[in-house]
Amino acid sequence: MRQHLDDGVPLTRLAAHAQVSVRTLQRWAAEYRADSSAAGLHRQARSDRGHRRLPAELIAVIEALALRRPAPTTAFIHRRVCDLAPERGWAPPSYSSVRSVIAAIDPGLRTLALEGDTAYRDRYELVHRRTTVRPNEQWQADHTLLDVAILDHRGRPVRPWLSVILDDYSRAVAGYTVFTGAPNAEQTALALHQAVRAKPDPRWPVQGLPEVLYSDHGADFTSTRLDRVCLDTHIRLIHSRVGVPQGRGKIERFYGTITTEVLPHLPGHIPHGTGGTPTSPPALSLEQLDAVVQRYLIEDYHARVHSETGQAPAARWIGAGWIPRTPARGEDLDLLLLTAATTRIVQRDGIRFHGTRYICPVLAAYVSETVTIRYDPRDAGEVRVYHQDTYLCRAIAPELAAETITLQQLQQARSARRAALKQQLRARRSLADALPADDRWAPPPAPVPGPAADPPAEPAPRHRLRTYATD
Repeated sequence: MRQHLDDGVPLTRLAAHAQVSVRTLQRWAAEYRADSSAAGLHRQARSDRGHRRLPAELIAVIEALALRRPAPTTAFIHRRVCDLAPERGWAPPSYSSVRSVIAAIDPGLRTLALEGDTAYRDRYELVHRRTTVRPNEQWQADHTLLDVAILDHRGRPVRPWLSVILDDYSRAVAGYTVFTGAPNAEQTALALHQAVRAKPDPRWPVQGLPEVLYSDHGADFTSTRLDRVCLDTHIRLIHSRVGVPQGRGKIERFYGTITTEVLPHLPGHIPHGTGGTPTSPPALSLEQLDAVVQRYLIEDYHARVHSETGQAPAARWIGAGWIPRTPARGEDLDLLLLTAATTRIVQRDGIRFHGTRYICPVLAAYVSETVTIRYDPRDAGEVRVYHQDTYLCRAIAPELAAETITLQQLQQARSARRAALKQQLRARRSLADALPADDRWAPPPAPVPGPAADPPAEPAPRHRLRTYATD
């Protein structure tokens, strides 16, 4: 058009060069003169665009059939409509017309009709994505069953669970715990206790108390114990909506990172689609898996730039330097320990708990008094003692205080010792039973009765004491 209007090139020459009809070029030239912009050369839409020639009632019938559950095929709907058309006085529609009507149905309406409210909510409902502006403003807590098999203390393969406390702002892991068995308030409190206190490794700086703890409606997160912990430490406990996982997307993404970057390199990995069967024999213990997770967090995850924030989680949490909020007293952290309170009576030699004696000079004034103790299963060397909800002291087990021994390790050692003693006892008893009978002072044998005499009655069998494996 510019060559024709500005330079005077005939339209016939332009048509031959561009292989466009002269009539089309004449129309373009007229439109460009009326509107000398790119909009003047746009293809004009048809006046009946968006309007179907099919009767509105026929279109409604096609849409009604397409929204039935289960969803019928397009061929079924076409046959059904063609059967109804003569009765209603309609012209039978073509297959392509029926298909285009079905394709034009609102996707949200189609999802709501065929898949239900939940699928529609997850795909089409508007969500509010809350973004925190500073570290420790909000922590997320959740559990997941790991796709790996490990060996328990008896050598049996089991699938462990992972509980994580994640900082919403920095995506840094504040605390975690790896355990076997169903999730409970005990494991949640252990992860929270680790999240609040300072870590031994300076490369893991996350600590302090959050303003908000965000979790689902699990029994451990709705327990009275966690409510009391959050009340005493001034933490707002907020639960997500039931059946709505979108609010926990950040922690679910972290679980996906663990599943794809750590677990495939471990023995006993269970890939998706194998029905829970590991591809290699399990070889790790719970303690070894715990060490692997901690090493990955410190050396890889916290030091690597996060694709969402553009910063490494540890560096983003530290920021320009700030002081996190901590409990007013160090003893307040005892409220975050795993195990619920257990009562004991103070004896003259201390407190007896799980077969271990715990002593402290402060207990001398509380002999015969009932006290409440709390303990950390990761360290069975000491317990915290309370009297009438008042903190008294830390009682120490002298034989365990030199090193850190978990309660599970202590119980396993006792079971192994008991089993070894029972094995020695069985060996000694079998040796004693194999010795010849001692009949030196045995009475003389009774005279043999005659044929007419009745045989002597056999003594009634004595019932032996039944023993169990845990005795």
